[in-house]
Amino acid sequence: MTVLMLAFWALVVFGVVALFRGGRPTGSESGTTHGPSAEKVLDERFARGEINAEEYSARRTVLHSTHRR
Repeated sequence: MTVLMLAFWALVVFGVVALFRGGRPTGSESGTTHGPSAEKVLDERFARGEINAEEYSARRTVLHSTHRR
């Protein structure tokens, strides 16, 4: 009887959580994050002059090589 009661409440909690999430995947499940992408941050740093063209190019190459694996 206790096991059935625990299972019932676990199902209720799971249902409430699923309802609030709306069935949408989280950032890690969908492959996205809630912040700006690494490439966008790199572009912004270059635009602000925080990094030079050589460093920008090198880091961009690294980003593109790691995303294709």
